[in-house]
Amino acid sequence: MYHKPTPEYFGSILSRRLSRRGFMAAGATATAGVTLFGLTELANARTSTESGSSISKAVLQAISPNKLDLVSLSPGLRQQVLIGAGDALFENVPSLTAQDLRSLAWLNPQSAENQLRQFGTNNDALAFFAKPDDPDTGVLCVNHEYVQAELVFAGLPESGRDRARNRESWIKDHPSAVNWMQHAHGVSVLELKKSSKGWHVQKGAPLTRRITALTPMDVHGPARGHDLMKTKADPAGVRVLGTFANCAGGKTPWGTYLTAEENIDDYFGYAKTWAQSSDDERCKEAHRRFPMRERTAYGWDYLDSRFDLRQESQEPFRHGWIVEIDPLDPSSTPKKRTALGRFSHEGANTIVCRDGRVAAYMGDDDKFEYVYKFVTRDSYDPNDREANRDLLDHGTLYVARFDASGEGEWLPLVHDESGPLNSGNGFADQGEVVIKCRAAADILGATPMDRPEDVEPNPVTGRVYMALTKNGDRKAEQKIFNGREINLGPDAANPRNDNDYGHIIELIEDSDDAASTRFRWELFLLAGDPRREDSRFFTHQEEITAGNIRPQDVYYAGFADASAVSPIACPDNLGFDPTGRLWVVTDSDGDLIANDGCFVVPTTGPDRGKLVQVVSAPIGAEVCGCEFTPDGKTLFLSIQHPGSGGTVDAPVSHWPDGEGLPARSAIIAISRENDEPL
Repeated sequence: MYHKPTPEYFGSILSRRLSRRGFMAAGATATAGVTLFGLTELANARTSTESGSSISKAVLQAISPNKLDLVSLSPGLRQQVLIGAGDALFENVPSLTAQDLRSLAWLNPQSAENQLRQFGTNNDALAFFAKPDDPDTGVLCVNHEYVQAELVFAGLPESGRDRARNRESWIKDHPSAVNWMQHAHGVSVLELKKSSKGWHVQKGAPLTRRITALTPMDVHGPARGHDLMKTKADPAGVRVLGTFANCAGGKTPWGTYLTAEENIDDYFGYAKTWAQSSDDERCKEAHRRFPMRERTAYGWDYLDSRFDLRQESQEPFRHGWIVEIDPLDPSSTPKKRTALGRFSHEGANTIVCRDGRVAAYMGDDDKFEYVYKFVTRDSYDPNDREANRDLLDHGTLYVARFDASGEGEWLPLVHDESGPLNSGNGFADQGEVVIKCRAAADILGATPMDRPEDVEPNPVTGRVYMALTKNGDRKAEQKIFNGREINLGPDAANPRNDNDYGHIIELIEDSDDAASTRFRWELFLLAGDPRREDSRFFTHQEEITAGNIRPQDVYYAGFADASAVSPIACPDNLGFDPTGRLWVVTDSDGDLIANDGCFVVPTTGPDRGKLVQVVSAPIGAEVCGCEFTPDGKTLFLSIQHPGSGGTVDAPVSHWPDGEGLPARSAIIAISRENDEPL
């Protein structure tokens, strides 16, 4: 009825070599000696939760949604700005400050070189790797998703249309901007140390590293050397320059970072012009379900020919992958793990299966795209890090079908001449299956979802949660959408037309084993604002059927007190604390409710579904990251693109520097004032 409103905790951790600074400085590679949080950590978390000892479960008080230009916190919490865009990562390197951004004097041939040693822009995913014998020391890996030009470059037109119209001439007048933007993308690897005054970046520490859109990377898995991966610069199809559009991420049980390449289509231009003049039908078909643009969002193609499809029509196939980075070895080459498929990756979150194999859950963050899982062929060895080095190259990639019965199936994306993914259907081999992953999923009958973002297993219960951030195009009609004919109407797993608020699904694998090919699922959250007079507050899932749910209706996992829950719009990244509570951060436009924020909700017990807001972001900012230290005492969050909707010259946010300065993205560390776990 509805009422009117009145596995393991796999924080994979650093080896003892983190403190062997002389050894690392000498350029030694990371090989052995890594101690990992595994089943022991899970057992400890469960024991402490059940006994009510070690781990704090003190209630966090909800804050009201607001539109203030600051980070608001639940009472009893404190915050610290850890690092911001442009801050120097090494000694003897200048920072790019908010004051600098007020003019273009900083943009010169040296600016790109400086950016190689500065923190990048628009920080997104976070992964913390704690030192095993010192929980107050560790490494933080950070994604840098994209550059929002109007928040960086002074003097641009306020109108987005005018900026697009003038992009080519502006880039040619400021050629240093392309190289700077390419270096501002990618990943930062930071060493952190905690003192009585909070967490601090250890500037210039041995593991500090920048990985950019120009960093050489190796191709691994079934697409390595494939004909579609070959370019003029790399005729073997095995070596790629750079990673960009890095959104969410994940980490492996053996202590490596997984960064997800998402909206790579924004970077490649002249797609229509190329297609009209080319007779390469195989290449055109490979682009059909992941199409590029005629005019790019960033203008790199004006100066870098590999982003011009007329020059390199196959370069896009070398991006849109999961990239594995070893944070323990700054000399290691990042690896594009193609066995995990090519699409708009939102993240890759792993858990160890019952038989020791590893599963990675992934979402394809686009409207009417799919949810995926990869299960390794071989088992994880907690005692031999080197043995796990290439686990992600061999295994089975699956895509999800959600049935109206509340059950579902993981469908294997495997080339098979006797099955649907054969040469007759355009898949000559497994390399072609993973490169054309979306098209392969179409053939298998996967369920198109409302923008699958983070898909994350609960480290305590093993249940899997997936954020479907929104889909305003969900309507009862048939239509050609993104390269194929599709029914745009609601279904059991995506029950709302005009789904502006988004929802979260809870998935329960058969036998609670991540290697299973069958699962059960149910709605966990229909996001929205229960304070609205026209909303219905549902408390029984069986009353929620496809098409009978309005955009403003809400459901909180069966929780019955509408006055005790916070409104929420557009769930994006997810995270879990050591007790298994789900933390949700949001990415909305600010008009549905208020500024974006961070929320916490129990997934079990009498308060299951009681979601409360504990953080509110500054104006225009999206909240990303959502990463805990293993002791649960610190929550790291990315505050991305504060000031969105304004420009450097006319800022709508001044966070975090204040004093009328333009806004900068930054990472914050949140903890309790009494230093207890959150």
